[in-house]
Amino acid sequence: MPEPGSIYRSIKLAAQLFGKPLESLAPAERHRLTRAADRQQEIETLILETPEAARVQLTAASVDASLMEIRGRYGDDDEYHAELLRVGLDASSLREAVTRDLVVEAVLEKVAAGSAAVSDTDVEIFWYMNRQRFRLGETRVLRHLLVTINDGLAGNERQAARARIEAIHARLLREPQRFAEQALKHSECPTAIHGGLLGRVPRGRLYPQLDAVAFALAEGMLSEVIESELGYHLVRCEAIQHERPLSFAEARQTIREHLEGQQQALCQKAWITALRRGGARP
Repeated sequence: MPEPGSIYRSIKLAAQLFGKPLESLAPAERHRLTRAADRQQEIETLILETPEAARVQLTAASVDASLMEIRGRYGDDDEYHAELLRVGLDASSLREAVTRDLVVEAVLEKVAAGSAAVSDTDVEIFWYMNRQRFRLGETRVLRHLLVTINDGLAGNERQAARARIEAIHARLLREPQRFAEQALKHSECPTAIHGGLLGRVPRGRLYPQLDAVAFALAEGMLSEVIESELGYHLVRCEAIQHERPLSFAEARQTIREHLEGQQQALCQKAWITALRRGGARP
C-alpha cells in the first residue's frame, strides 16, 4: 500500500494539475501525474535531508490550520473521515503528510528569500516591453434579485416562484428605480440586505446563465427573468466600465510580484539542482 506522503502528494497534484479528484483522472492524466509525483518525491526527500529542514520548527497551530482547511472542503465529519478511509489515510497519517509538506514549503520559502532583489528599473523595463499585456477587463456594477425554486416550501414551488418573479419584473419595468427596494423585500440572495448590489463584477464571475445576460445589458437596463439551478433571477446593470489599458502606476505592483516570483523560482531551482548534484548549497 502506498505510504501516506505518496497518497497525499498524488491527491494534491491531481487538484493542481487537472483540477479534479485523483480517481477521476484519465489514463494519460494519471501517467503524467505519476511522473510528476515521482519527481516531486525525489526533490522532497532531498530537501528533508538538508540541515535547513532540520532547523524548521513548525507550530502545532500551523499544522492544525492546514488540516482545518482540508476538513473545510467536506460537508461534515462523516464525509471527511469516509473520504480519508477511501484514499487510504487516517487522521494520524494525514497529519504526518501535511507536516512533511509544510516543512518542505518552509525550506523553499527560506531559499527564495535569498533571491536577487527586483529593482524599480527592472519593473519599468518589463512594463515598456510588455505594455500591451496589461489591460483591465470590462466590469459592470450589477444588482441581482433571486426567487428560489423549492417544491417543499410553500410559495416557492416552481409555478408560484415564477409568478412571483414575473410580478416583480413587471413592477420594475414600470419603476426601475425601485430595484433595491424590491430586492430588499423579495430577494432570497444574501445580497438582498444591500438592495441586491453585487458590486463591480468582471466577466466570468457569475453563473454562466447570469453572466451571459448581465454582460449583454445596456447601462440602466433590466434583464428578463433568467432561470438557473438556484431559481429565477433578475439582473440590472447600473454602470459599465469598458476594457482599458492599465497605467504603469496600476500595473507596477503586479509586475514587481511577477518578477520577484521569477527570481525566487530561479533561486529555488538552482538550490535544488545543487542538491541533486551533491554540491554545496548557497
